[in-house]
Amino acid sequence: MTSQETAPPRKAPGNGTVSSRLAGIDAARGAALLGMMATHVMPTFGPPPQWDPTIVGLVFSGRSAALFAVLAGVGLALSTGKQEPRSGSDLWAARRGVAMRALVIAVVGLMLGGLEVNVAVILVHYAVLFLCILPFLGLRLKALCLWALGWVLFSPLLAYLVRPLLLDANPPLKLGHNPNWEDFGTPGALLGDVFFTGYYPVLQWISYLLIGLVIGRLALTTARIQLLLVTCGIAVAGLAKVLGVLAMEVWGGRTALSALPVTRGYPLESMLQVNVTGLEQTGSWWWLATAAPHAGTTLDLLHSSGVAAAVVGLFLLLGTTAERIKVNFLILLSGPGAMTLSLYSAHVWVLSGFTNQPLPQGWTDEGMYWAQALTAIAVGTCFAVLRRRGPLEWVSHTASTVGSHRPAAVG
Repeated sequence: MTSQETAPPRKAPGNGTVSSRLAGIDAARGAALLGMMATHVMPTFGPPPQWDPTIVGLVFSGRSAALFAVLAGVGLALSTGKQEPRSGSDLWAARRGVAMRALVIAVVGLMLGGLEVNVAVILVHYAVLFLCILPFLGLRLKALCLWALGWVLFSPLLAYLVRPLLLDANPPLKLGHNPNWEDFGTPGALLGDVFFTGYYPVLQWISYLLIGLVIGRLALTTARIQLLLVTCGIAVAGLAKVLGVLAMEVWGGRTALSALPVTRGYPLESMLQVNVTGLEQTGSWWWLATAAPHAGTTLDLLHSSGVAAAVVGLFLLLGTTAERIKVNFLILLSGPGAMTLSLYSAHVWVLSGFTNQPLPQGWTDEGMYWAQALTAIAVGTCFAVLRRRGPLEWVSHTASTVGSHRPAAVG
């Protein structure tokens, strides 16, 4: 959720240096932030008894979070050599910097995990993903493509085989809440939840960062690559979703899964369109055939990654256009996109004040969303105009700088 994409850095008044960056990447990150905020604040299912999916659920659920993760991989690629990955001592210095950034993100996530809030906070999982991706930062494009493909194909299968063993343990190795400091007292449950049984299972989500690394190793400033991302992303996303719908609705998948226990009270048909989190996804191989949001299956990973690639390509095209006409019309998204760690954390903290409490008189979910979204846009734009980092971004950048520091050779 922090951005540290490109070099060389330029000076900013009163705030050290601010890295120059591809505005389209930050704009895509800003769009992902607003999408995640929408799923946190506004309903993703309609009223009972139908529980039909809402527009927010159909458009943003699963896709916004996946876009964040893919963009994390893109940012790591851009900060570790772009098309030519670093090697040797430079690579190890970059890895130390990434690890220190992960530590900051984890601390923030654990603090937010102690709040009473009806939001699945992604930050601890995000930090672990940063650590897990460290061995891949020195790989070239071809090797990254092979790793990404293999991870997308086989990690869901491994998760399906391991998950029942963790859930059948006594007690089950699943938290049922956001990770916080107290969970270090039960490390088995914490690790099981973070990697397999939680809302953002790291095992499968490594796929997103690998795909992001692949994208980040491409020549992102060229129109050809930008158009390729849009067209191929749409094609992959569409094909994966079509296959998932056919598997569930035509080939008998939903009928088979409907015979299994459902734990959340929503109709399975709606959950397959919006979010299957809360379902254990055990007891039938048909779970591996769905493209449902947050399913963590191959089709889900392909669909959400395809959407992410298309969004990245689109915003890169818009960024190129903005640069050509010398009008920074993306600043309303790229501003908040450059300080998502701060804005996301503030958003979760604000929501914790309304958890299990009625909204102020006259307020609606939509009003609450737009109040927070417009505030995030305003704050992000102001920081961008002033060329300053967000407060948590400054801490993260400082930690990264300290971690990647290499003492000058003596003699």
